[in-house]
Amino acid sequence: MRLIFLHGPAASGKLTVAKELAALTGLSLFHNHLVVDALLAVFPFGSPGFVALRERMWLDVFAAAAAEDRSLIFTFHPEASVAPDFPQRAAALFEGTGGRVDFVELTCAPEVVAARVEAPSRQASGKLSSLAMLRELDAAGAFAYPPLPKSAMTVDTGAVAPAEAAARIRAALDL
Repeated sequence: MRLIFLHGPAASGKLTVAKELAALTGLSLFHNHLVVDALLAVFPFGSPGFVALRERMWLDVFAAAAAEDRSLIFTFHPEASVAPDFPQRAAALFEGTGGRVDFVELTCAPEVVAARVEAPSRQASGKLSSLAMLRELDAAGAFAYPPLPKSAMTVDTGAVAPAEAAARIRAALDL
């Protein structure tokens, strides 16, 4: 049982790469916006209820998947409203049931993020899709987050296409 924990900044291609990886491996894809979008229907982003329920729902899905011996891919954008120890707790939960967690970092140059962030696909999915807002949030410290656990690998999604990134991840992690 595996948890592939894809993480990186906004517009680094997490969901796009995760979809390609899911297609290559047959692993389930549990992207973070599934929970975020559900909670935004009731709570403002960052409100106490939103923050508490988002984390609880993520962890509940991990626990249920582990209990049923299901592997999955999870996408994560480190940002200040998430508890600093969330990645470690998620890993401990999965590993505590005999599972394996592989952190995979997706990176890309700031100019690549700037070119991608306002893409129509991001706007259609309700993701952060304003370069001005991204810069404002960054300046306000919204993306300040402690280092995540050591990644099994790092992929520069500005240098490789999503399908190639997924193929590299599959090969490196022996999925």
